Amino acid sequence: MSGENKGSVLQFAPFQSSIDEGFWHGLCSLKLNKFKTNEDPIPIMGFYAPCSNPHVSTHFNLLGQSLSTESGELPTRGNRNKCSVPGTLYNTNTFEGYQAIDKKTLLKAEGNKIWDDIRSGKVEEDSSLLLRFLIVSFADLKRFHFNYSIAFPALVLDPPATLVDLKPASEWFTAKEAESVSACCNEWRKSSLTADIPFFLVCISSNSHATIRPLKDLKACQHEDHKILFAFYDPYHGPSNPGWPLRNYLAFISARWNINTVQFLCYRENRGFADLSSSLVGQALIQPSQAWKDEEHVPNVIGWEVNSKKKVSRHIDLSTSMDPTRRVISAADLNLKLMRWRALPSLNLNMLSGTKCLLLGAGTLGCQVARMLMAWGVRKITLVDSGQVAMSNPLRQSLYTFDDSVKGDKKAVVAAESLRKIFPAVEVEGIVMSIPMPGHPVSSKDEKNVLDDCKRLQDLVESHDAVFLLTDTRESRWLPTLLCANANKLTITAALGFDSFLVMRHGSGPLSATDESKTEPVTISAGVEKMSLSQSDSKLRLGCYFCNDVVAPVDSTANRTLDQQCTVTRPGLAPIASALAVELFVGILHHPLGISAEAEFGKSLDSGNSEQPLGILPHQIRGALSQFSQMILVGHSSNSCTACCPTVVSEYRKRGLEFILQAINHPTYLEDLTGLTELMKSANSFELDWDETTDNDDDDCLEI
Repeated sequence: MSGENKGSVLQFAPFQSSIDEGFWHGLCSLKLNKFKTNEDPIPIMGFYAPCSNPHVSTHFNLLGQSLSTESGELPTRGNRNKCSVPGTLYNTNTFEGYQAIDKKTLLKAEGNKIWDDIRSGKVEEDSSLLLRFLIVSFADLKRFHFNYSIAFPALVLDPPATLVDLKPASEWFTAKEAESVSACCNEWRKSSLTADIPFFLVCISSNSHATIRPLKDLKACQHEDHKILFAFYDPYHGPSNPGWPLRNYLAFISARWNINTVQFLCYRENRGFADLSSSLVGQALIQPSQAWKDEEHVPNVIGWEVNSKKKVSRHIDLSTSMDPTRRVISAADLNLKLMRWRALPSLNLNMLSGTKCLLLGAGTLGCQVARMLMAWGVRKITLVDSGQVAMSNPLRQSLYTFDDSVKGDKKAVVAAESLRKIFPAVEVEGIVMSIPMPGHPVSSKDEKNVLDDCKRLQDLVESHDAVFLLTDTRESRWLPTLLCANANKLTITAALGFDSFLVMRHGSGPLSATDESKTEPVTISAGVEKMSLSQSDSKLRLGCYFCNDVVAPVDSTANRTLDQQCTVTRPGLAPIASALAVELFVGILHHPLGISAEAEFGKSLDSGNSEQPLGILPHQIRGALSQFSQMILVGHSSNSCTACCPTVVSEYRKRGLEFILQAINHPTYLEDLTGLTELMKSANSFELDWDETTDNDDDDCLEI
């Protein structure tokens, strides 16, 4: 072999890269959560080891741990089986940017770093600096397609090195030398302090004893008159060529130490131990380049890895191999994170994903609200409904299909399963139960079941952070409104007419006597703050759904015709109201005062006075499709409200379920309790006097 290669140009087997899926997963995560639209170069770490199989070369690996963490820390070095190589990643925001990037200039810049480290002596302290690498990439986060090019910069020897001899190390060493070299190499690889150092010196004394020394000990070895081999971890397996790392090693030896004849050891292993039969020892002649004497001169650089078609650019499609659930989570979060990048830096995605939402009603409104919540990043949803999927439902209620209506399954259960099919990462539960309602008396035999429903609903309200009232009837919203006022929960109501809608947020609940002295915010599980009012005056609070009523809620389902039994609305109404309800909910979460935030009007936005990133935070939104109009209104809480006033809440706190049962069974109880009965009596007894002195009967006017 030595005669065959004598005097030939020394050629090197290029690196073969292997990029693990974990690397691309890590890049996607960092891109979304840290780098965003920033295209600055990213420091990364690659790994390689000496060849461990006489028939297969070792790859240069990029793993999930190659990337820095979100805190910016790179993986620690000192791995027993791999040596770490510093690299730089240039990830572009667009495919056009990837194509337009100046690869020649980038490669030259990386080569300059290697050359500077050689001239400054840094390589003697950290020999891995000879093995810098470079990646240019574009990550399509929607389709999980990745385009990339990878380079291993190598300084060009001019003229090239000449190979004088190359043979298996077992033939070059004497038996005693081979035994000593194997032993010291195994010790070198065994130690955590030296295992990942890719370039080193093998020094053999006159008595055939071998030692391994770091590069900085070269002069000491020369003074000791040792036979010196410049050794390196060789990833290539073939018997006719050394691996790519030798290129920069020879440039370093020539430029730093002015050595023209180099004996080198291509160190290879078998099952983790030194294998001198596959390792190679060679001799190369280097003719010093005159240009290198000029301190301003920088050698030419090569090193872009090519594929089987001799192309530098590569493409990988991981859409089918990446875990579908992880892919859908990443894709679902993409729009929200892009929103945060572009316009809403204060958007709190962790708060949204951690907020527990209770949806009372899984009909047209409930289905739409659930979908909207998931689109905003809410991941914890509970749906409550007692009804079955009817034949008329699938066209208007987006979580049901024809098959569901044929089976007649329960809405809450089917809706929860549909949400899981749409987005597997959602934590959703469907609960089949009725909501007890005033004006719907219950018999003594049904009292226990009704009270159990009341207790269960109370527990649900207390265990969730936000409640949406989306039921069909007015009276079915009374008990949830009371429970939310008592627990001071974020509450959103959406209600539909034929072509009109109402979306509103309920104000904070009244305080008990023991609570009035509290001014500290109460933190709930999602990180949402509920601010306590320091005043007990209900006029300072925003009203609830029932605050404008002058009568208690009653049975609205009795003696109804077909059109009155169904929620007859224009098809476009529910999506509009649902969207506004969820947008209002998100606005409340991001307001520093939460549910205690004052009502804002459109003029705040027009005048530019709204300081909230999502815009104004109204109390009520009322709209009519027939006029394509929308109004923003505000109403303060009423001291006579049958659901949220201090009198009702206080009575509930004293009597609990007994109070609820009395409100259900006695239609006038709530009116008597809140003073509405007296108010109506006063109104009925009020006499109106007609002014009979007018001369024009057609212009009679009402005096008050």
